[in-house]
Amino acid sequence: MTRIYKERDANLIHLQNQQVAIIGYGNLGRPLAFNLRDNNITPVIGNIDDDYATEARNNQFAVYDISTAVSMATIHYIAVPDEAMPQIFLQQVAPYLKMGDLVLFGSGYNIVFKYIEPPPFVDVALIAPRTIATNIRQSFLSGQGYPAFIALHQQATTTLNDRLLAMALALGALRRGALETTFQQEVELDLFYQQALLPGLHALLLTAAQLLVQKGYPEEAVLTELYLSGELGDFFSQAAQQGFKRTLDGMALTGRYGILSRTERFQESKLMLQMESVLETLQRGDFAREWADEFTDGYPRLLRIHDRLNKTTMWRLEQAVLDLFDEA
Repeated sequence: MTRIYKERDANLIHLQNQQVAIIGYGNLGRPLAFNLRDNNITPVIGNIDDDYATEARNNQFAVYDISTAVSMATIHYIAVPDEAMPQIFLQQVAPYLKMGDLVLFGSGYNIVFKYIEPPPFVDVALIAPRTIATNIRQSFLSGQGYPAFIALHQQATTTLNDRLLAMALALGALRRGALETTFQQEVELDLFYQQALLPGLHALLLTAAQLLVQKGYPEEAVLTELYLSGELGDFFSQAAQQGFKRTLDGMALTGRYGILSRTERFQESKLMLQMESVLETLQRGDFAREWADEFTDGYPRLLRIHDRLNKTTMWRLEQAVLDLFDEA
């Protein structure tokens, strides 16, 4: 049985006399910094001198260059993008780490694929929110909290577990609960979600929009019905709170019957084979190498895909439909 940690398992006393640094004040670093401060753990921010650094100063945080922030702190949460992290860690983080420091990652990506190898004299662990970055702060303020994964990679001190759970508590990651995993499990599950589940949903929406428009349904009504009304998001939001079954049980019988009686049509063996193929490429490291090449070359394939999708009915019209509702 997977262990889940709650607020009762942690104590902020283990962060006394510990200076925390948030490295990167972007989509992830910003809400984490606010959550820490609301728990009376005021972090320093390590960031290059850009718009994010200006925003952090405007938010009343002390901002330093990354190497200085690392030198000042004993606990470091690395919140920069995965593709930029190896160079930043090698040049601006690793040389300034001290014996017994705790290095925390929001994703195990660079550890698992060996783009980063922390020095042996520091603790290394993972606190990975399982929600979009904007919801980290909102769920903290609402008191609801967000699910998270936590994992250990390297233990250099006897205080690793206590400090890890205290940080998870301060970040708001224990209100819903933090599941204990491994770095590798976190990475492969995250990438599988991104590359198997979301592409499938995206393809369904694109195909459905194209079909319905071709059959003469108004473009604005099609996009509204499929997802822009928010009904689809509301369904999954409710499922996240009470489970898929109970959410279905709350639907009208017509809808419930339609969903359950047609599900098998989408459970063909080809779908399973496609998902197995995705998982295998992740486990072999194929995607990590592909993404490294894409980053090095300046994202050529990503840009081509964006250009192609910009011409689809769904991507071309969705902002216009949203504007219609905003103007009403």
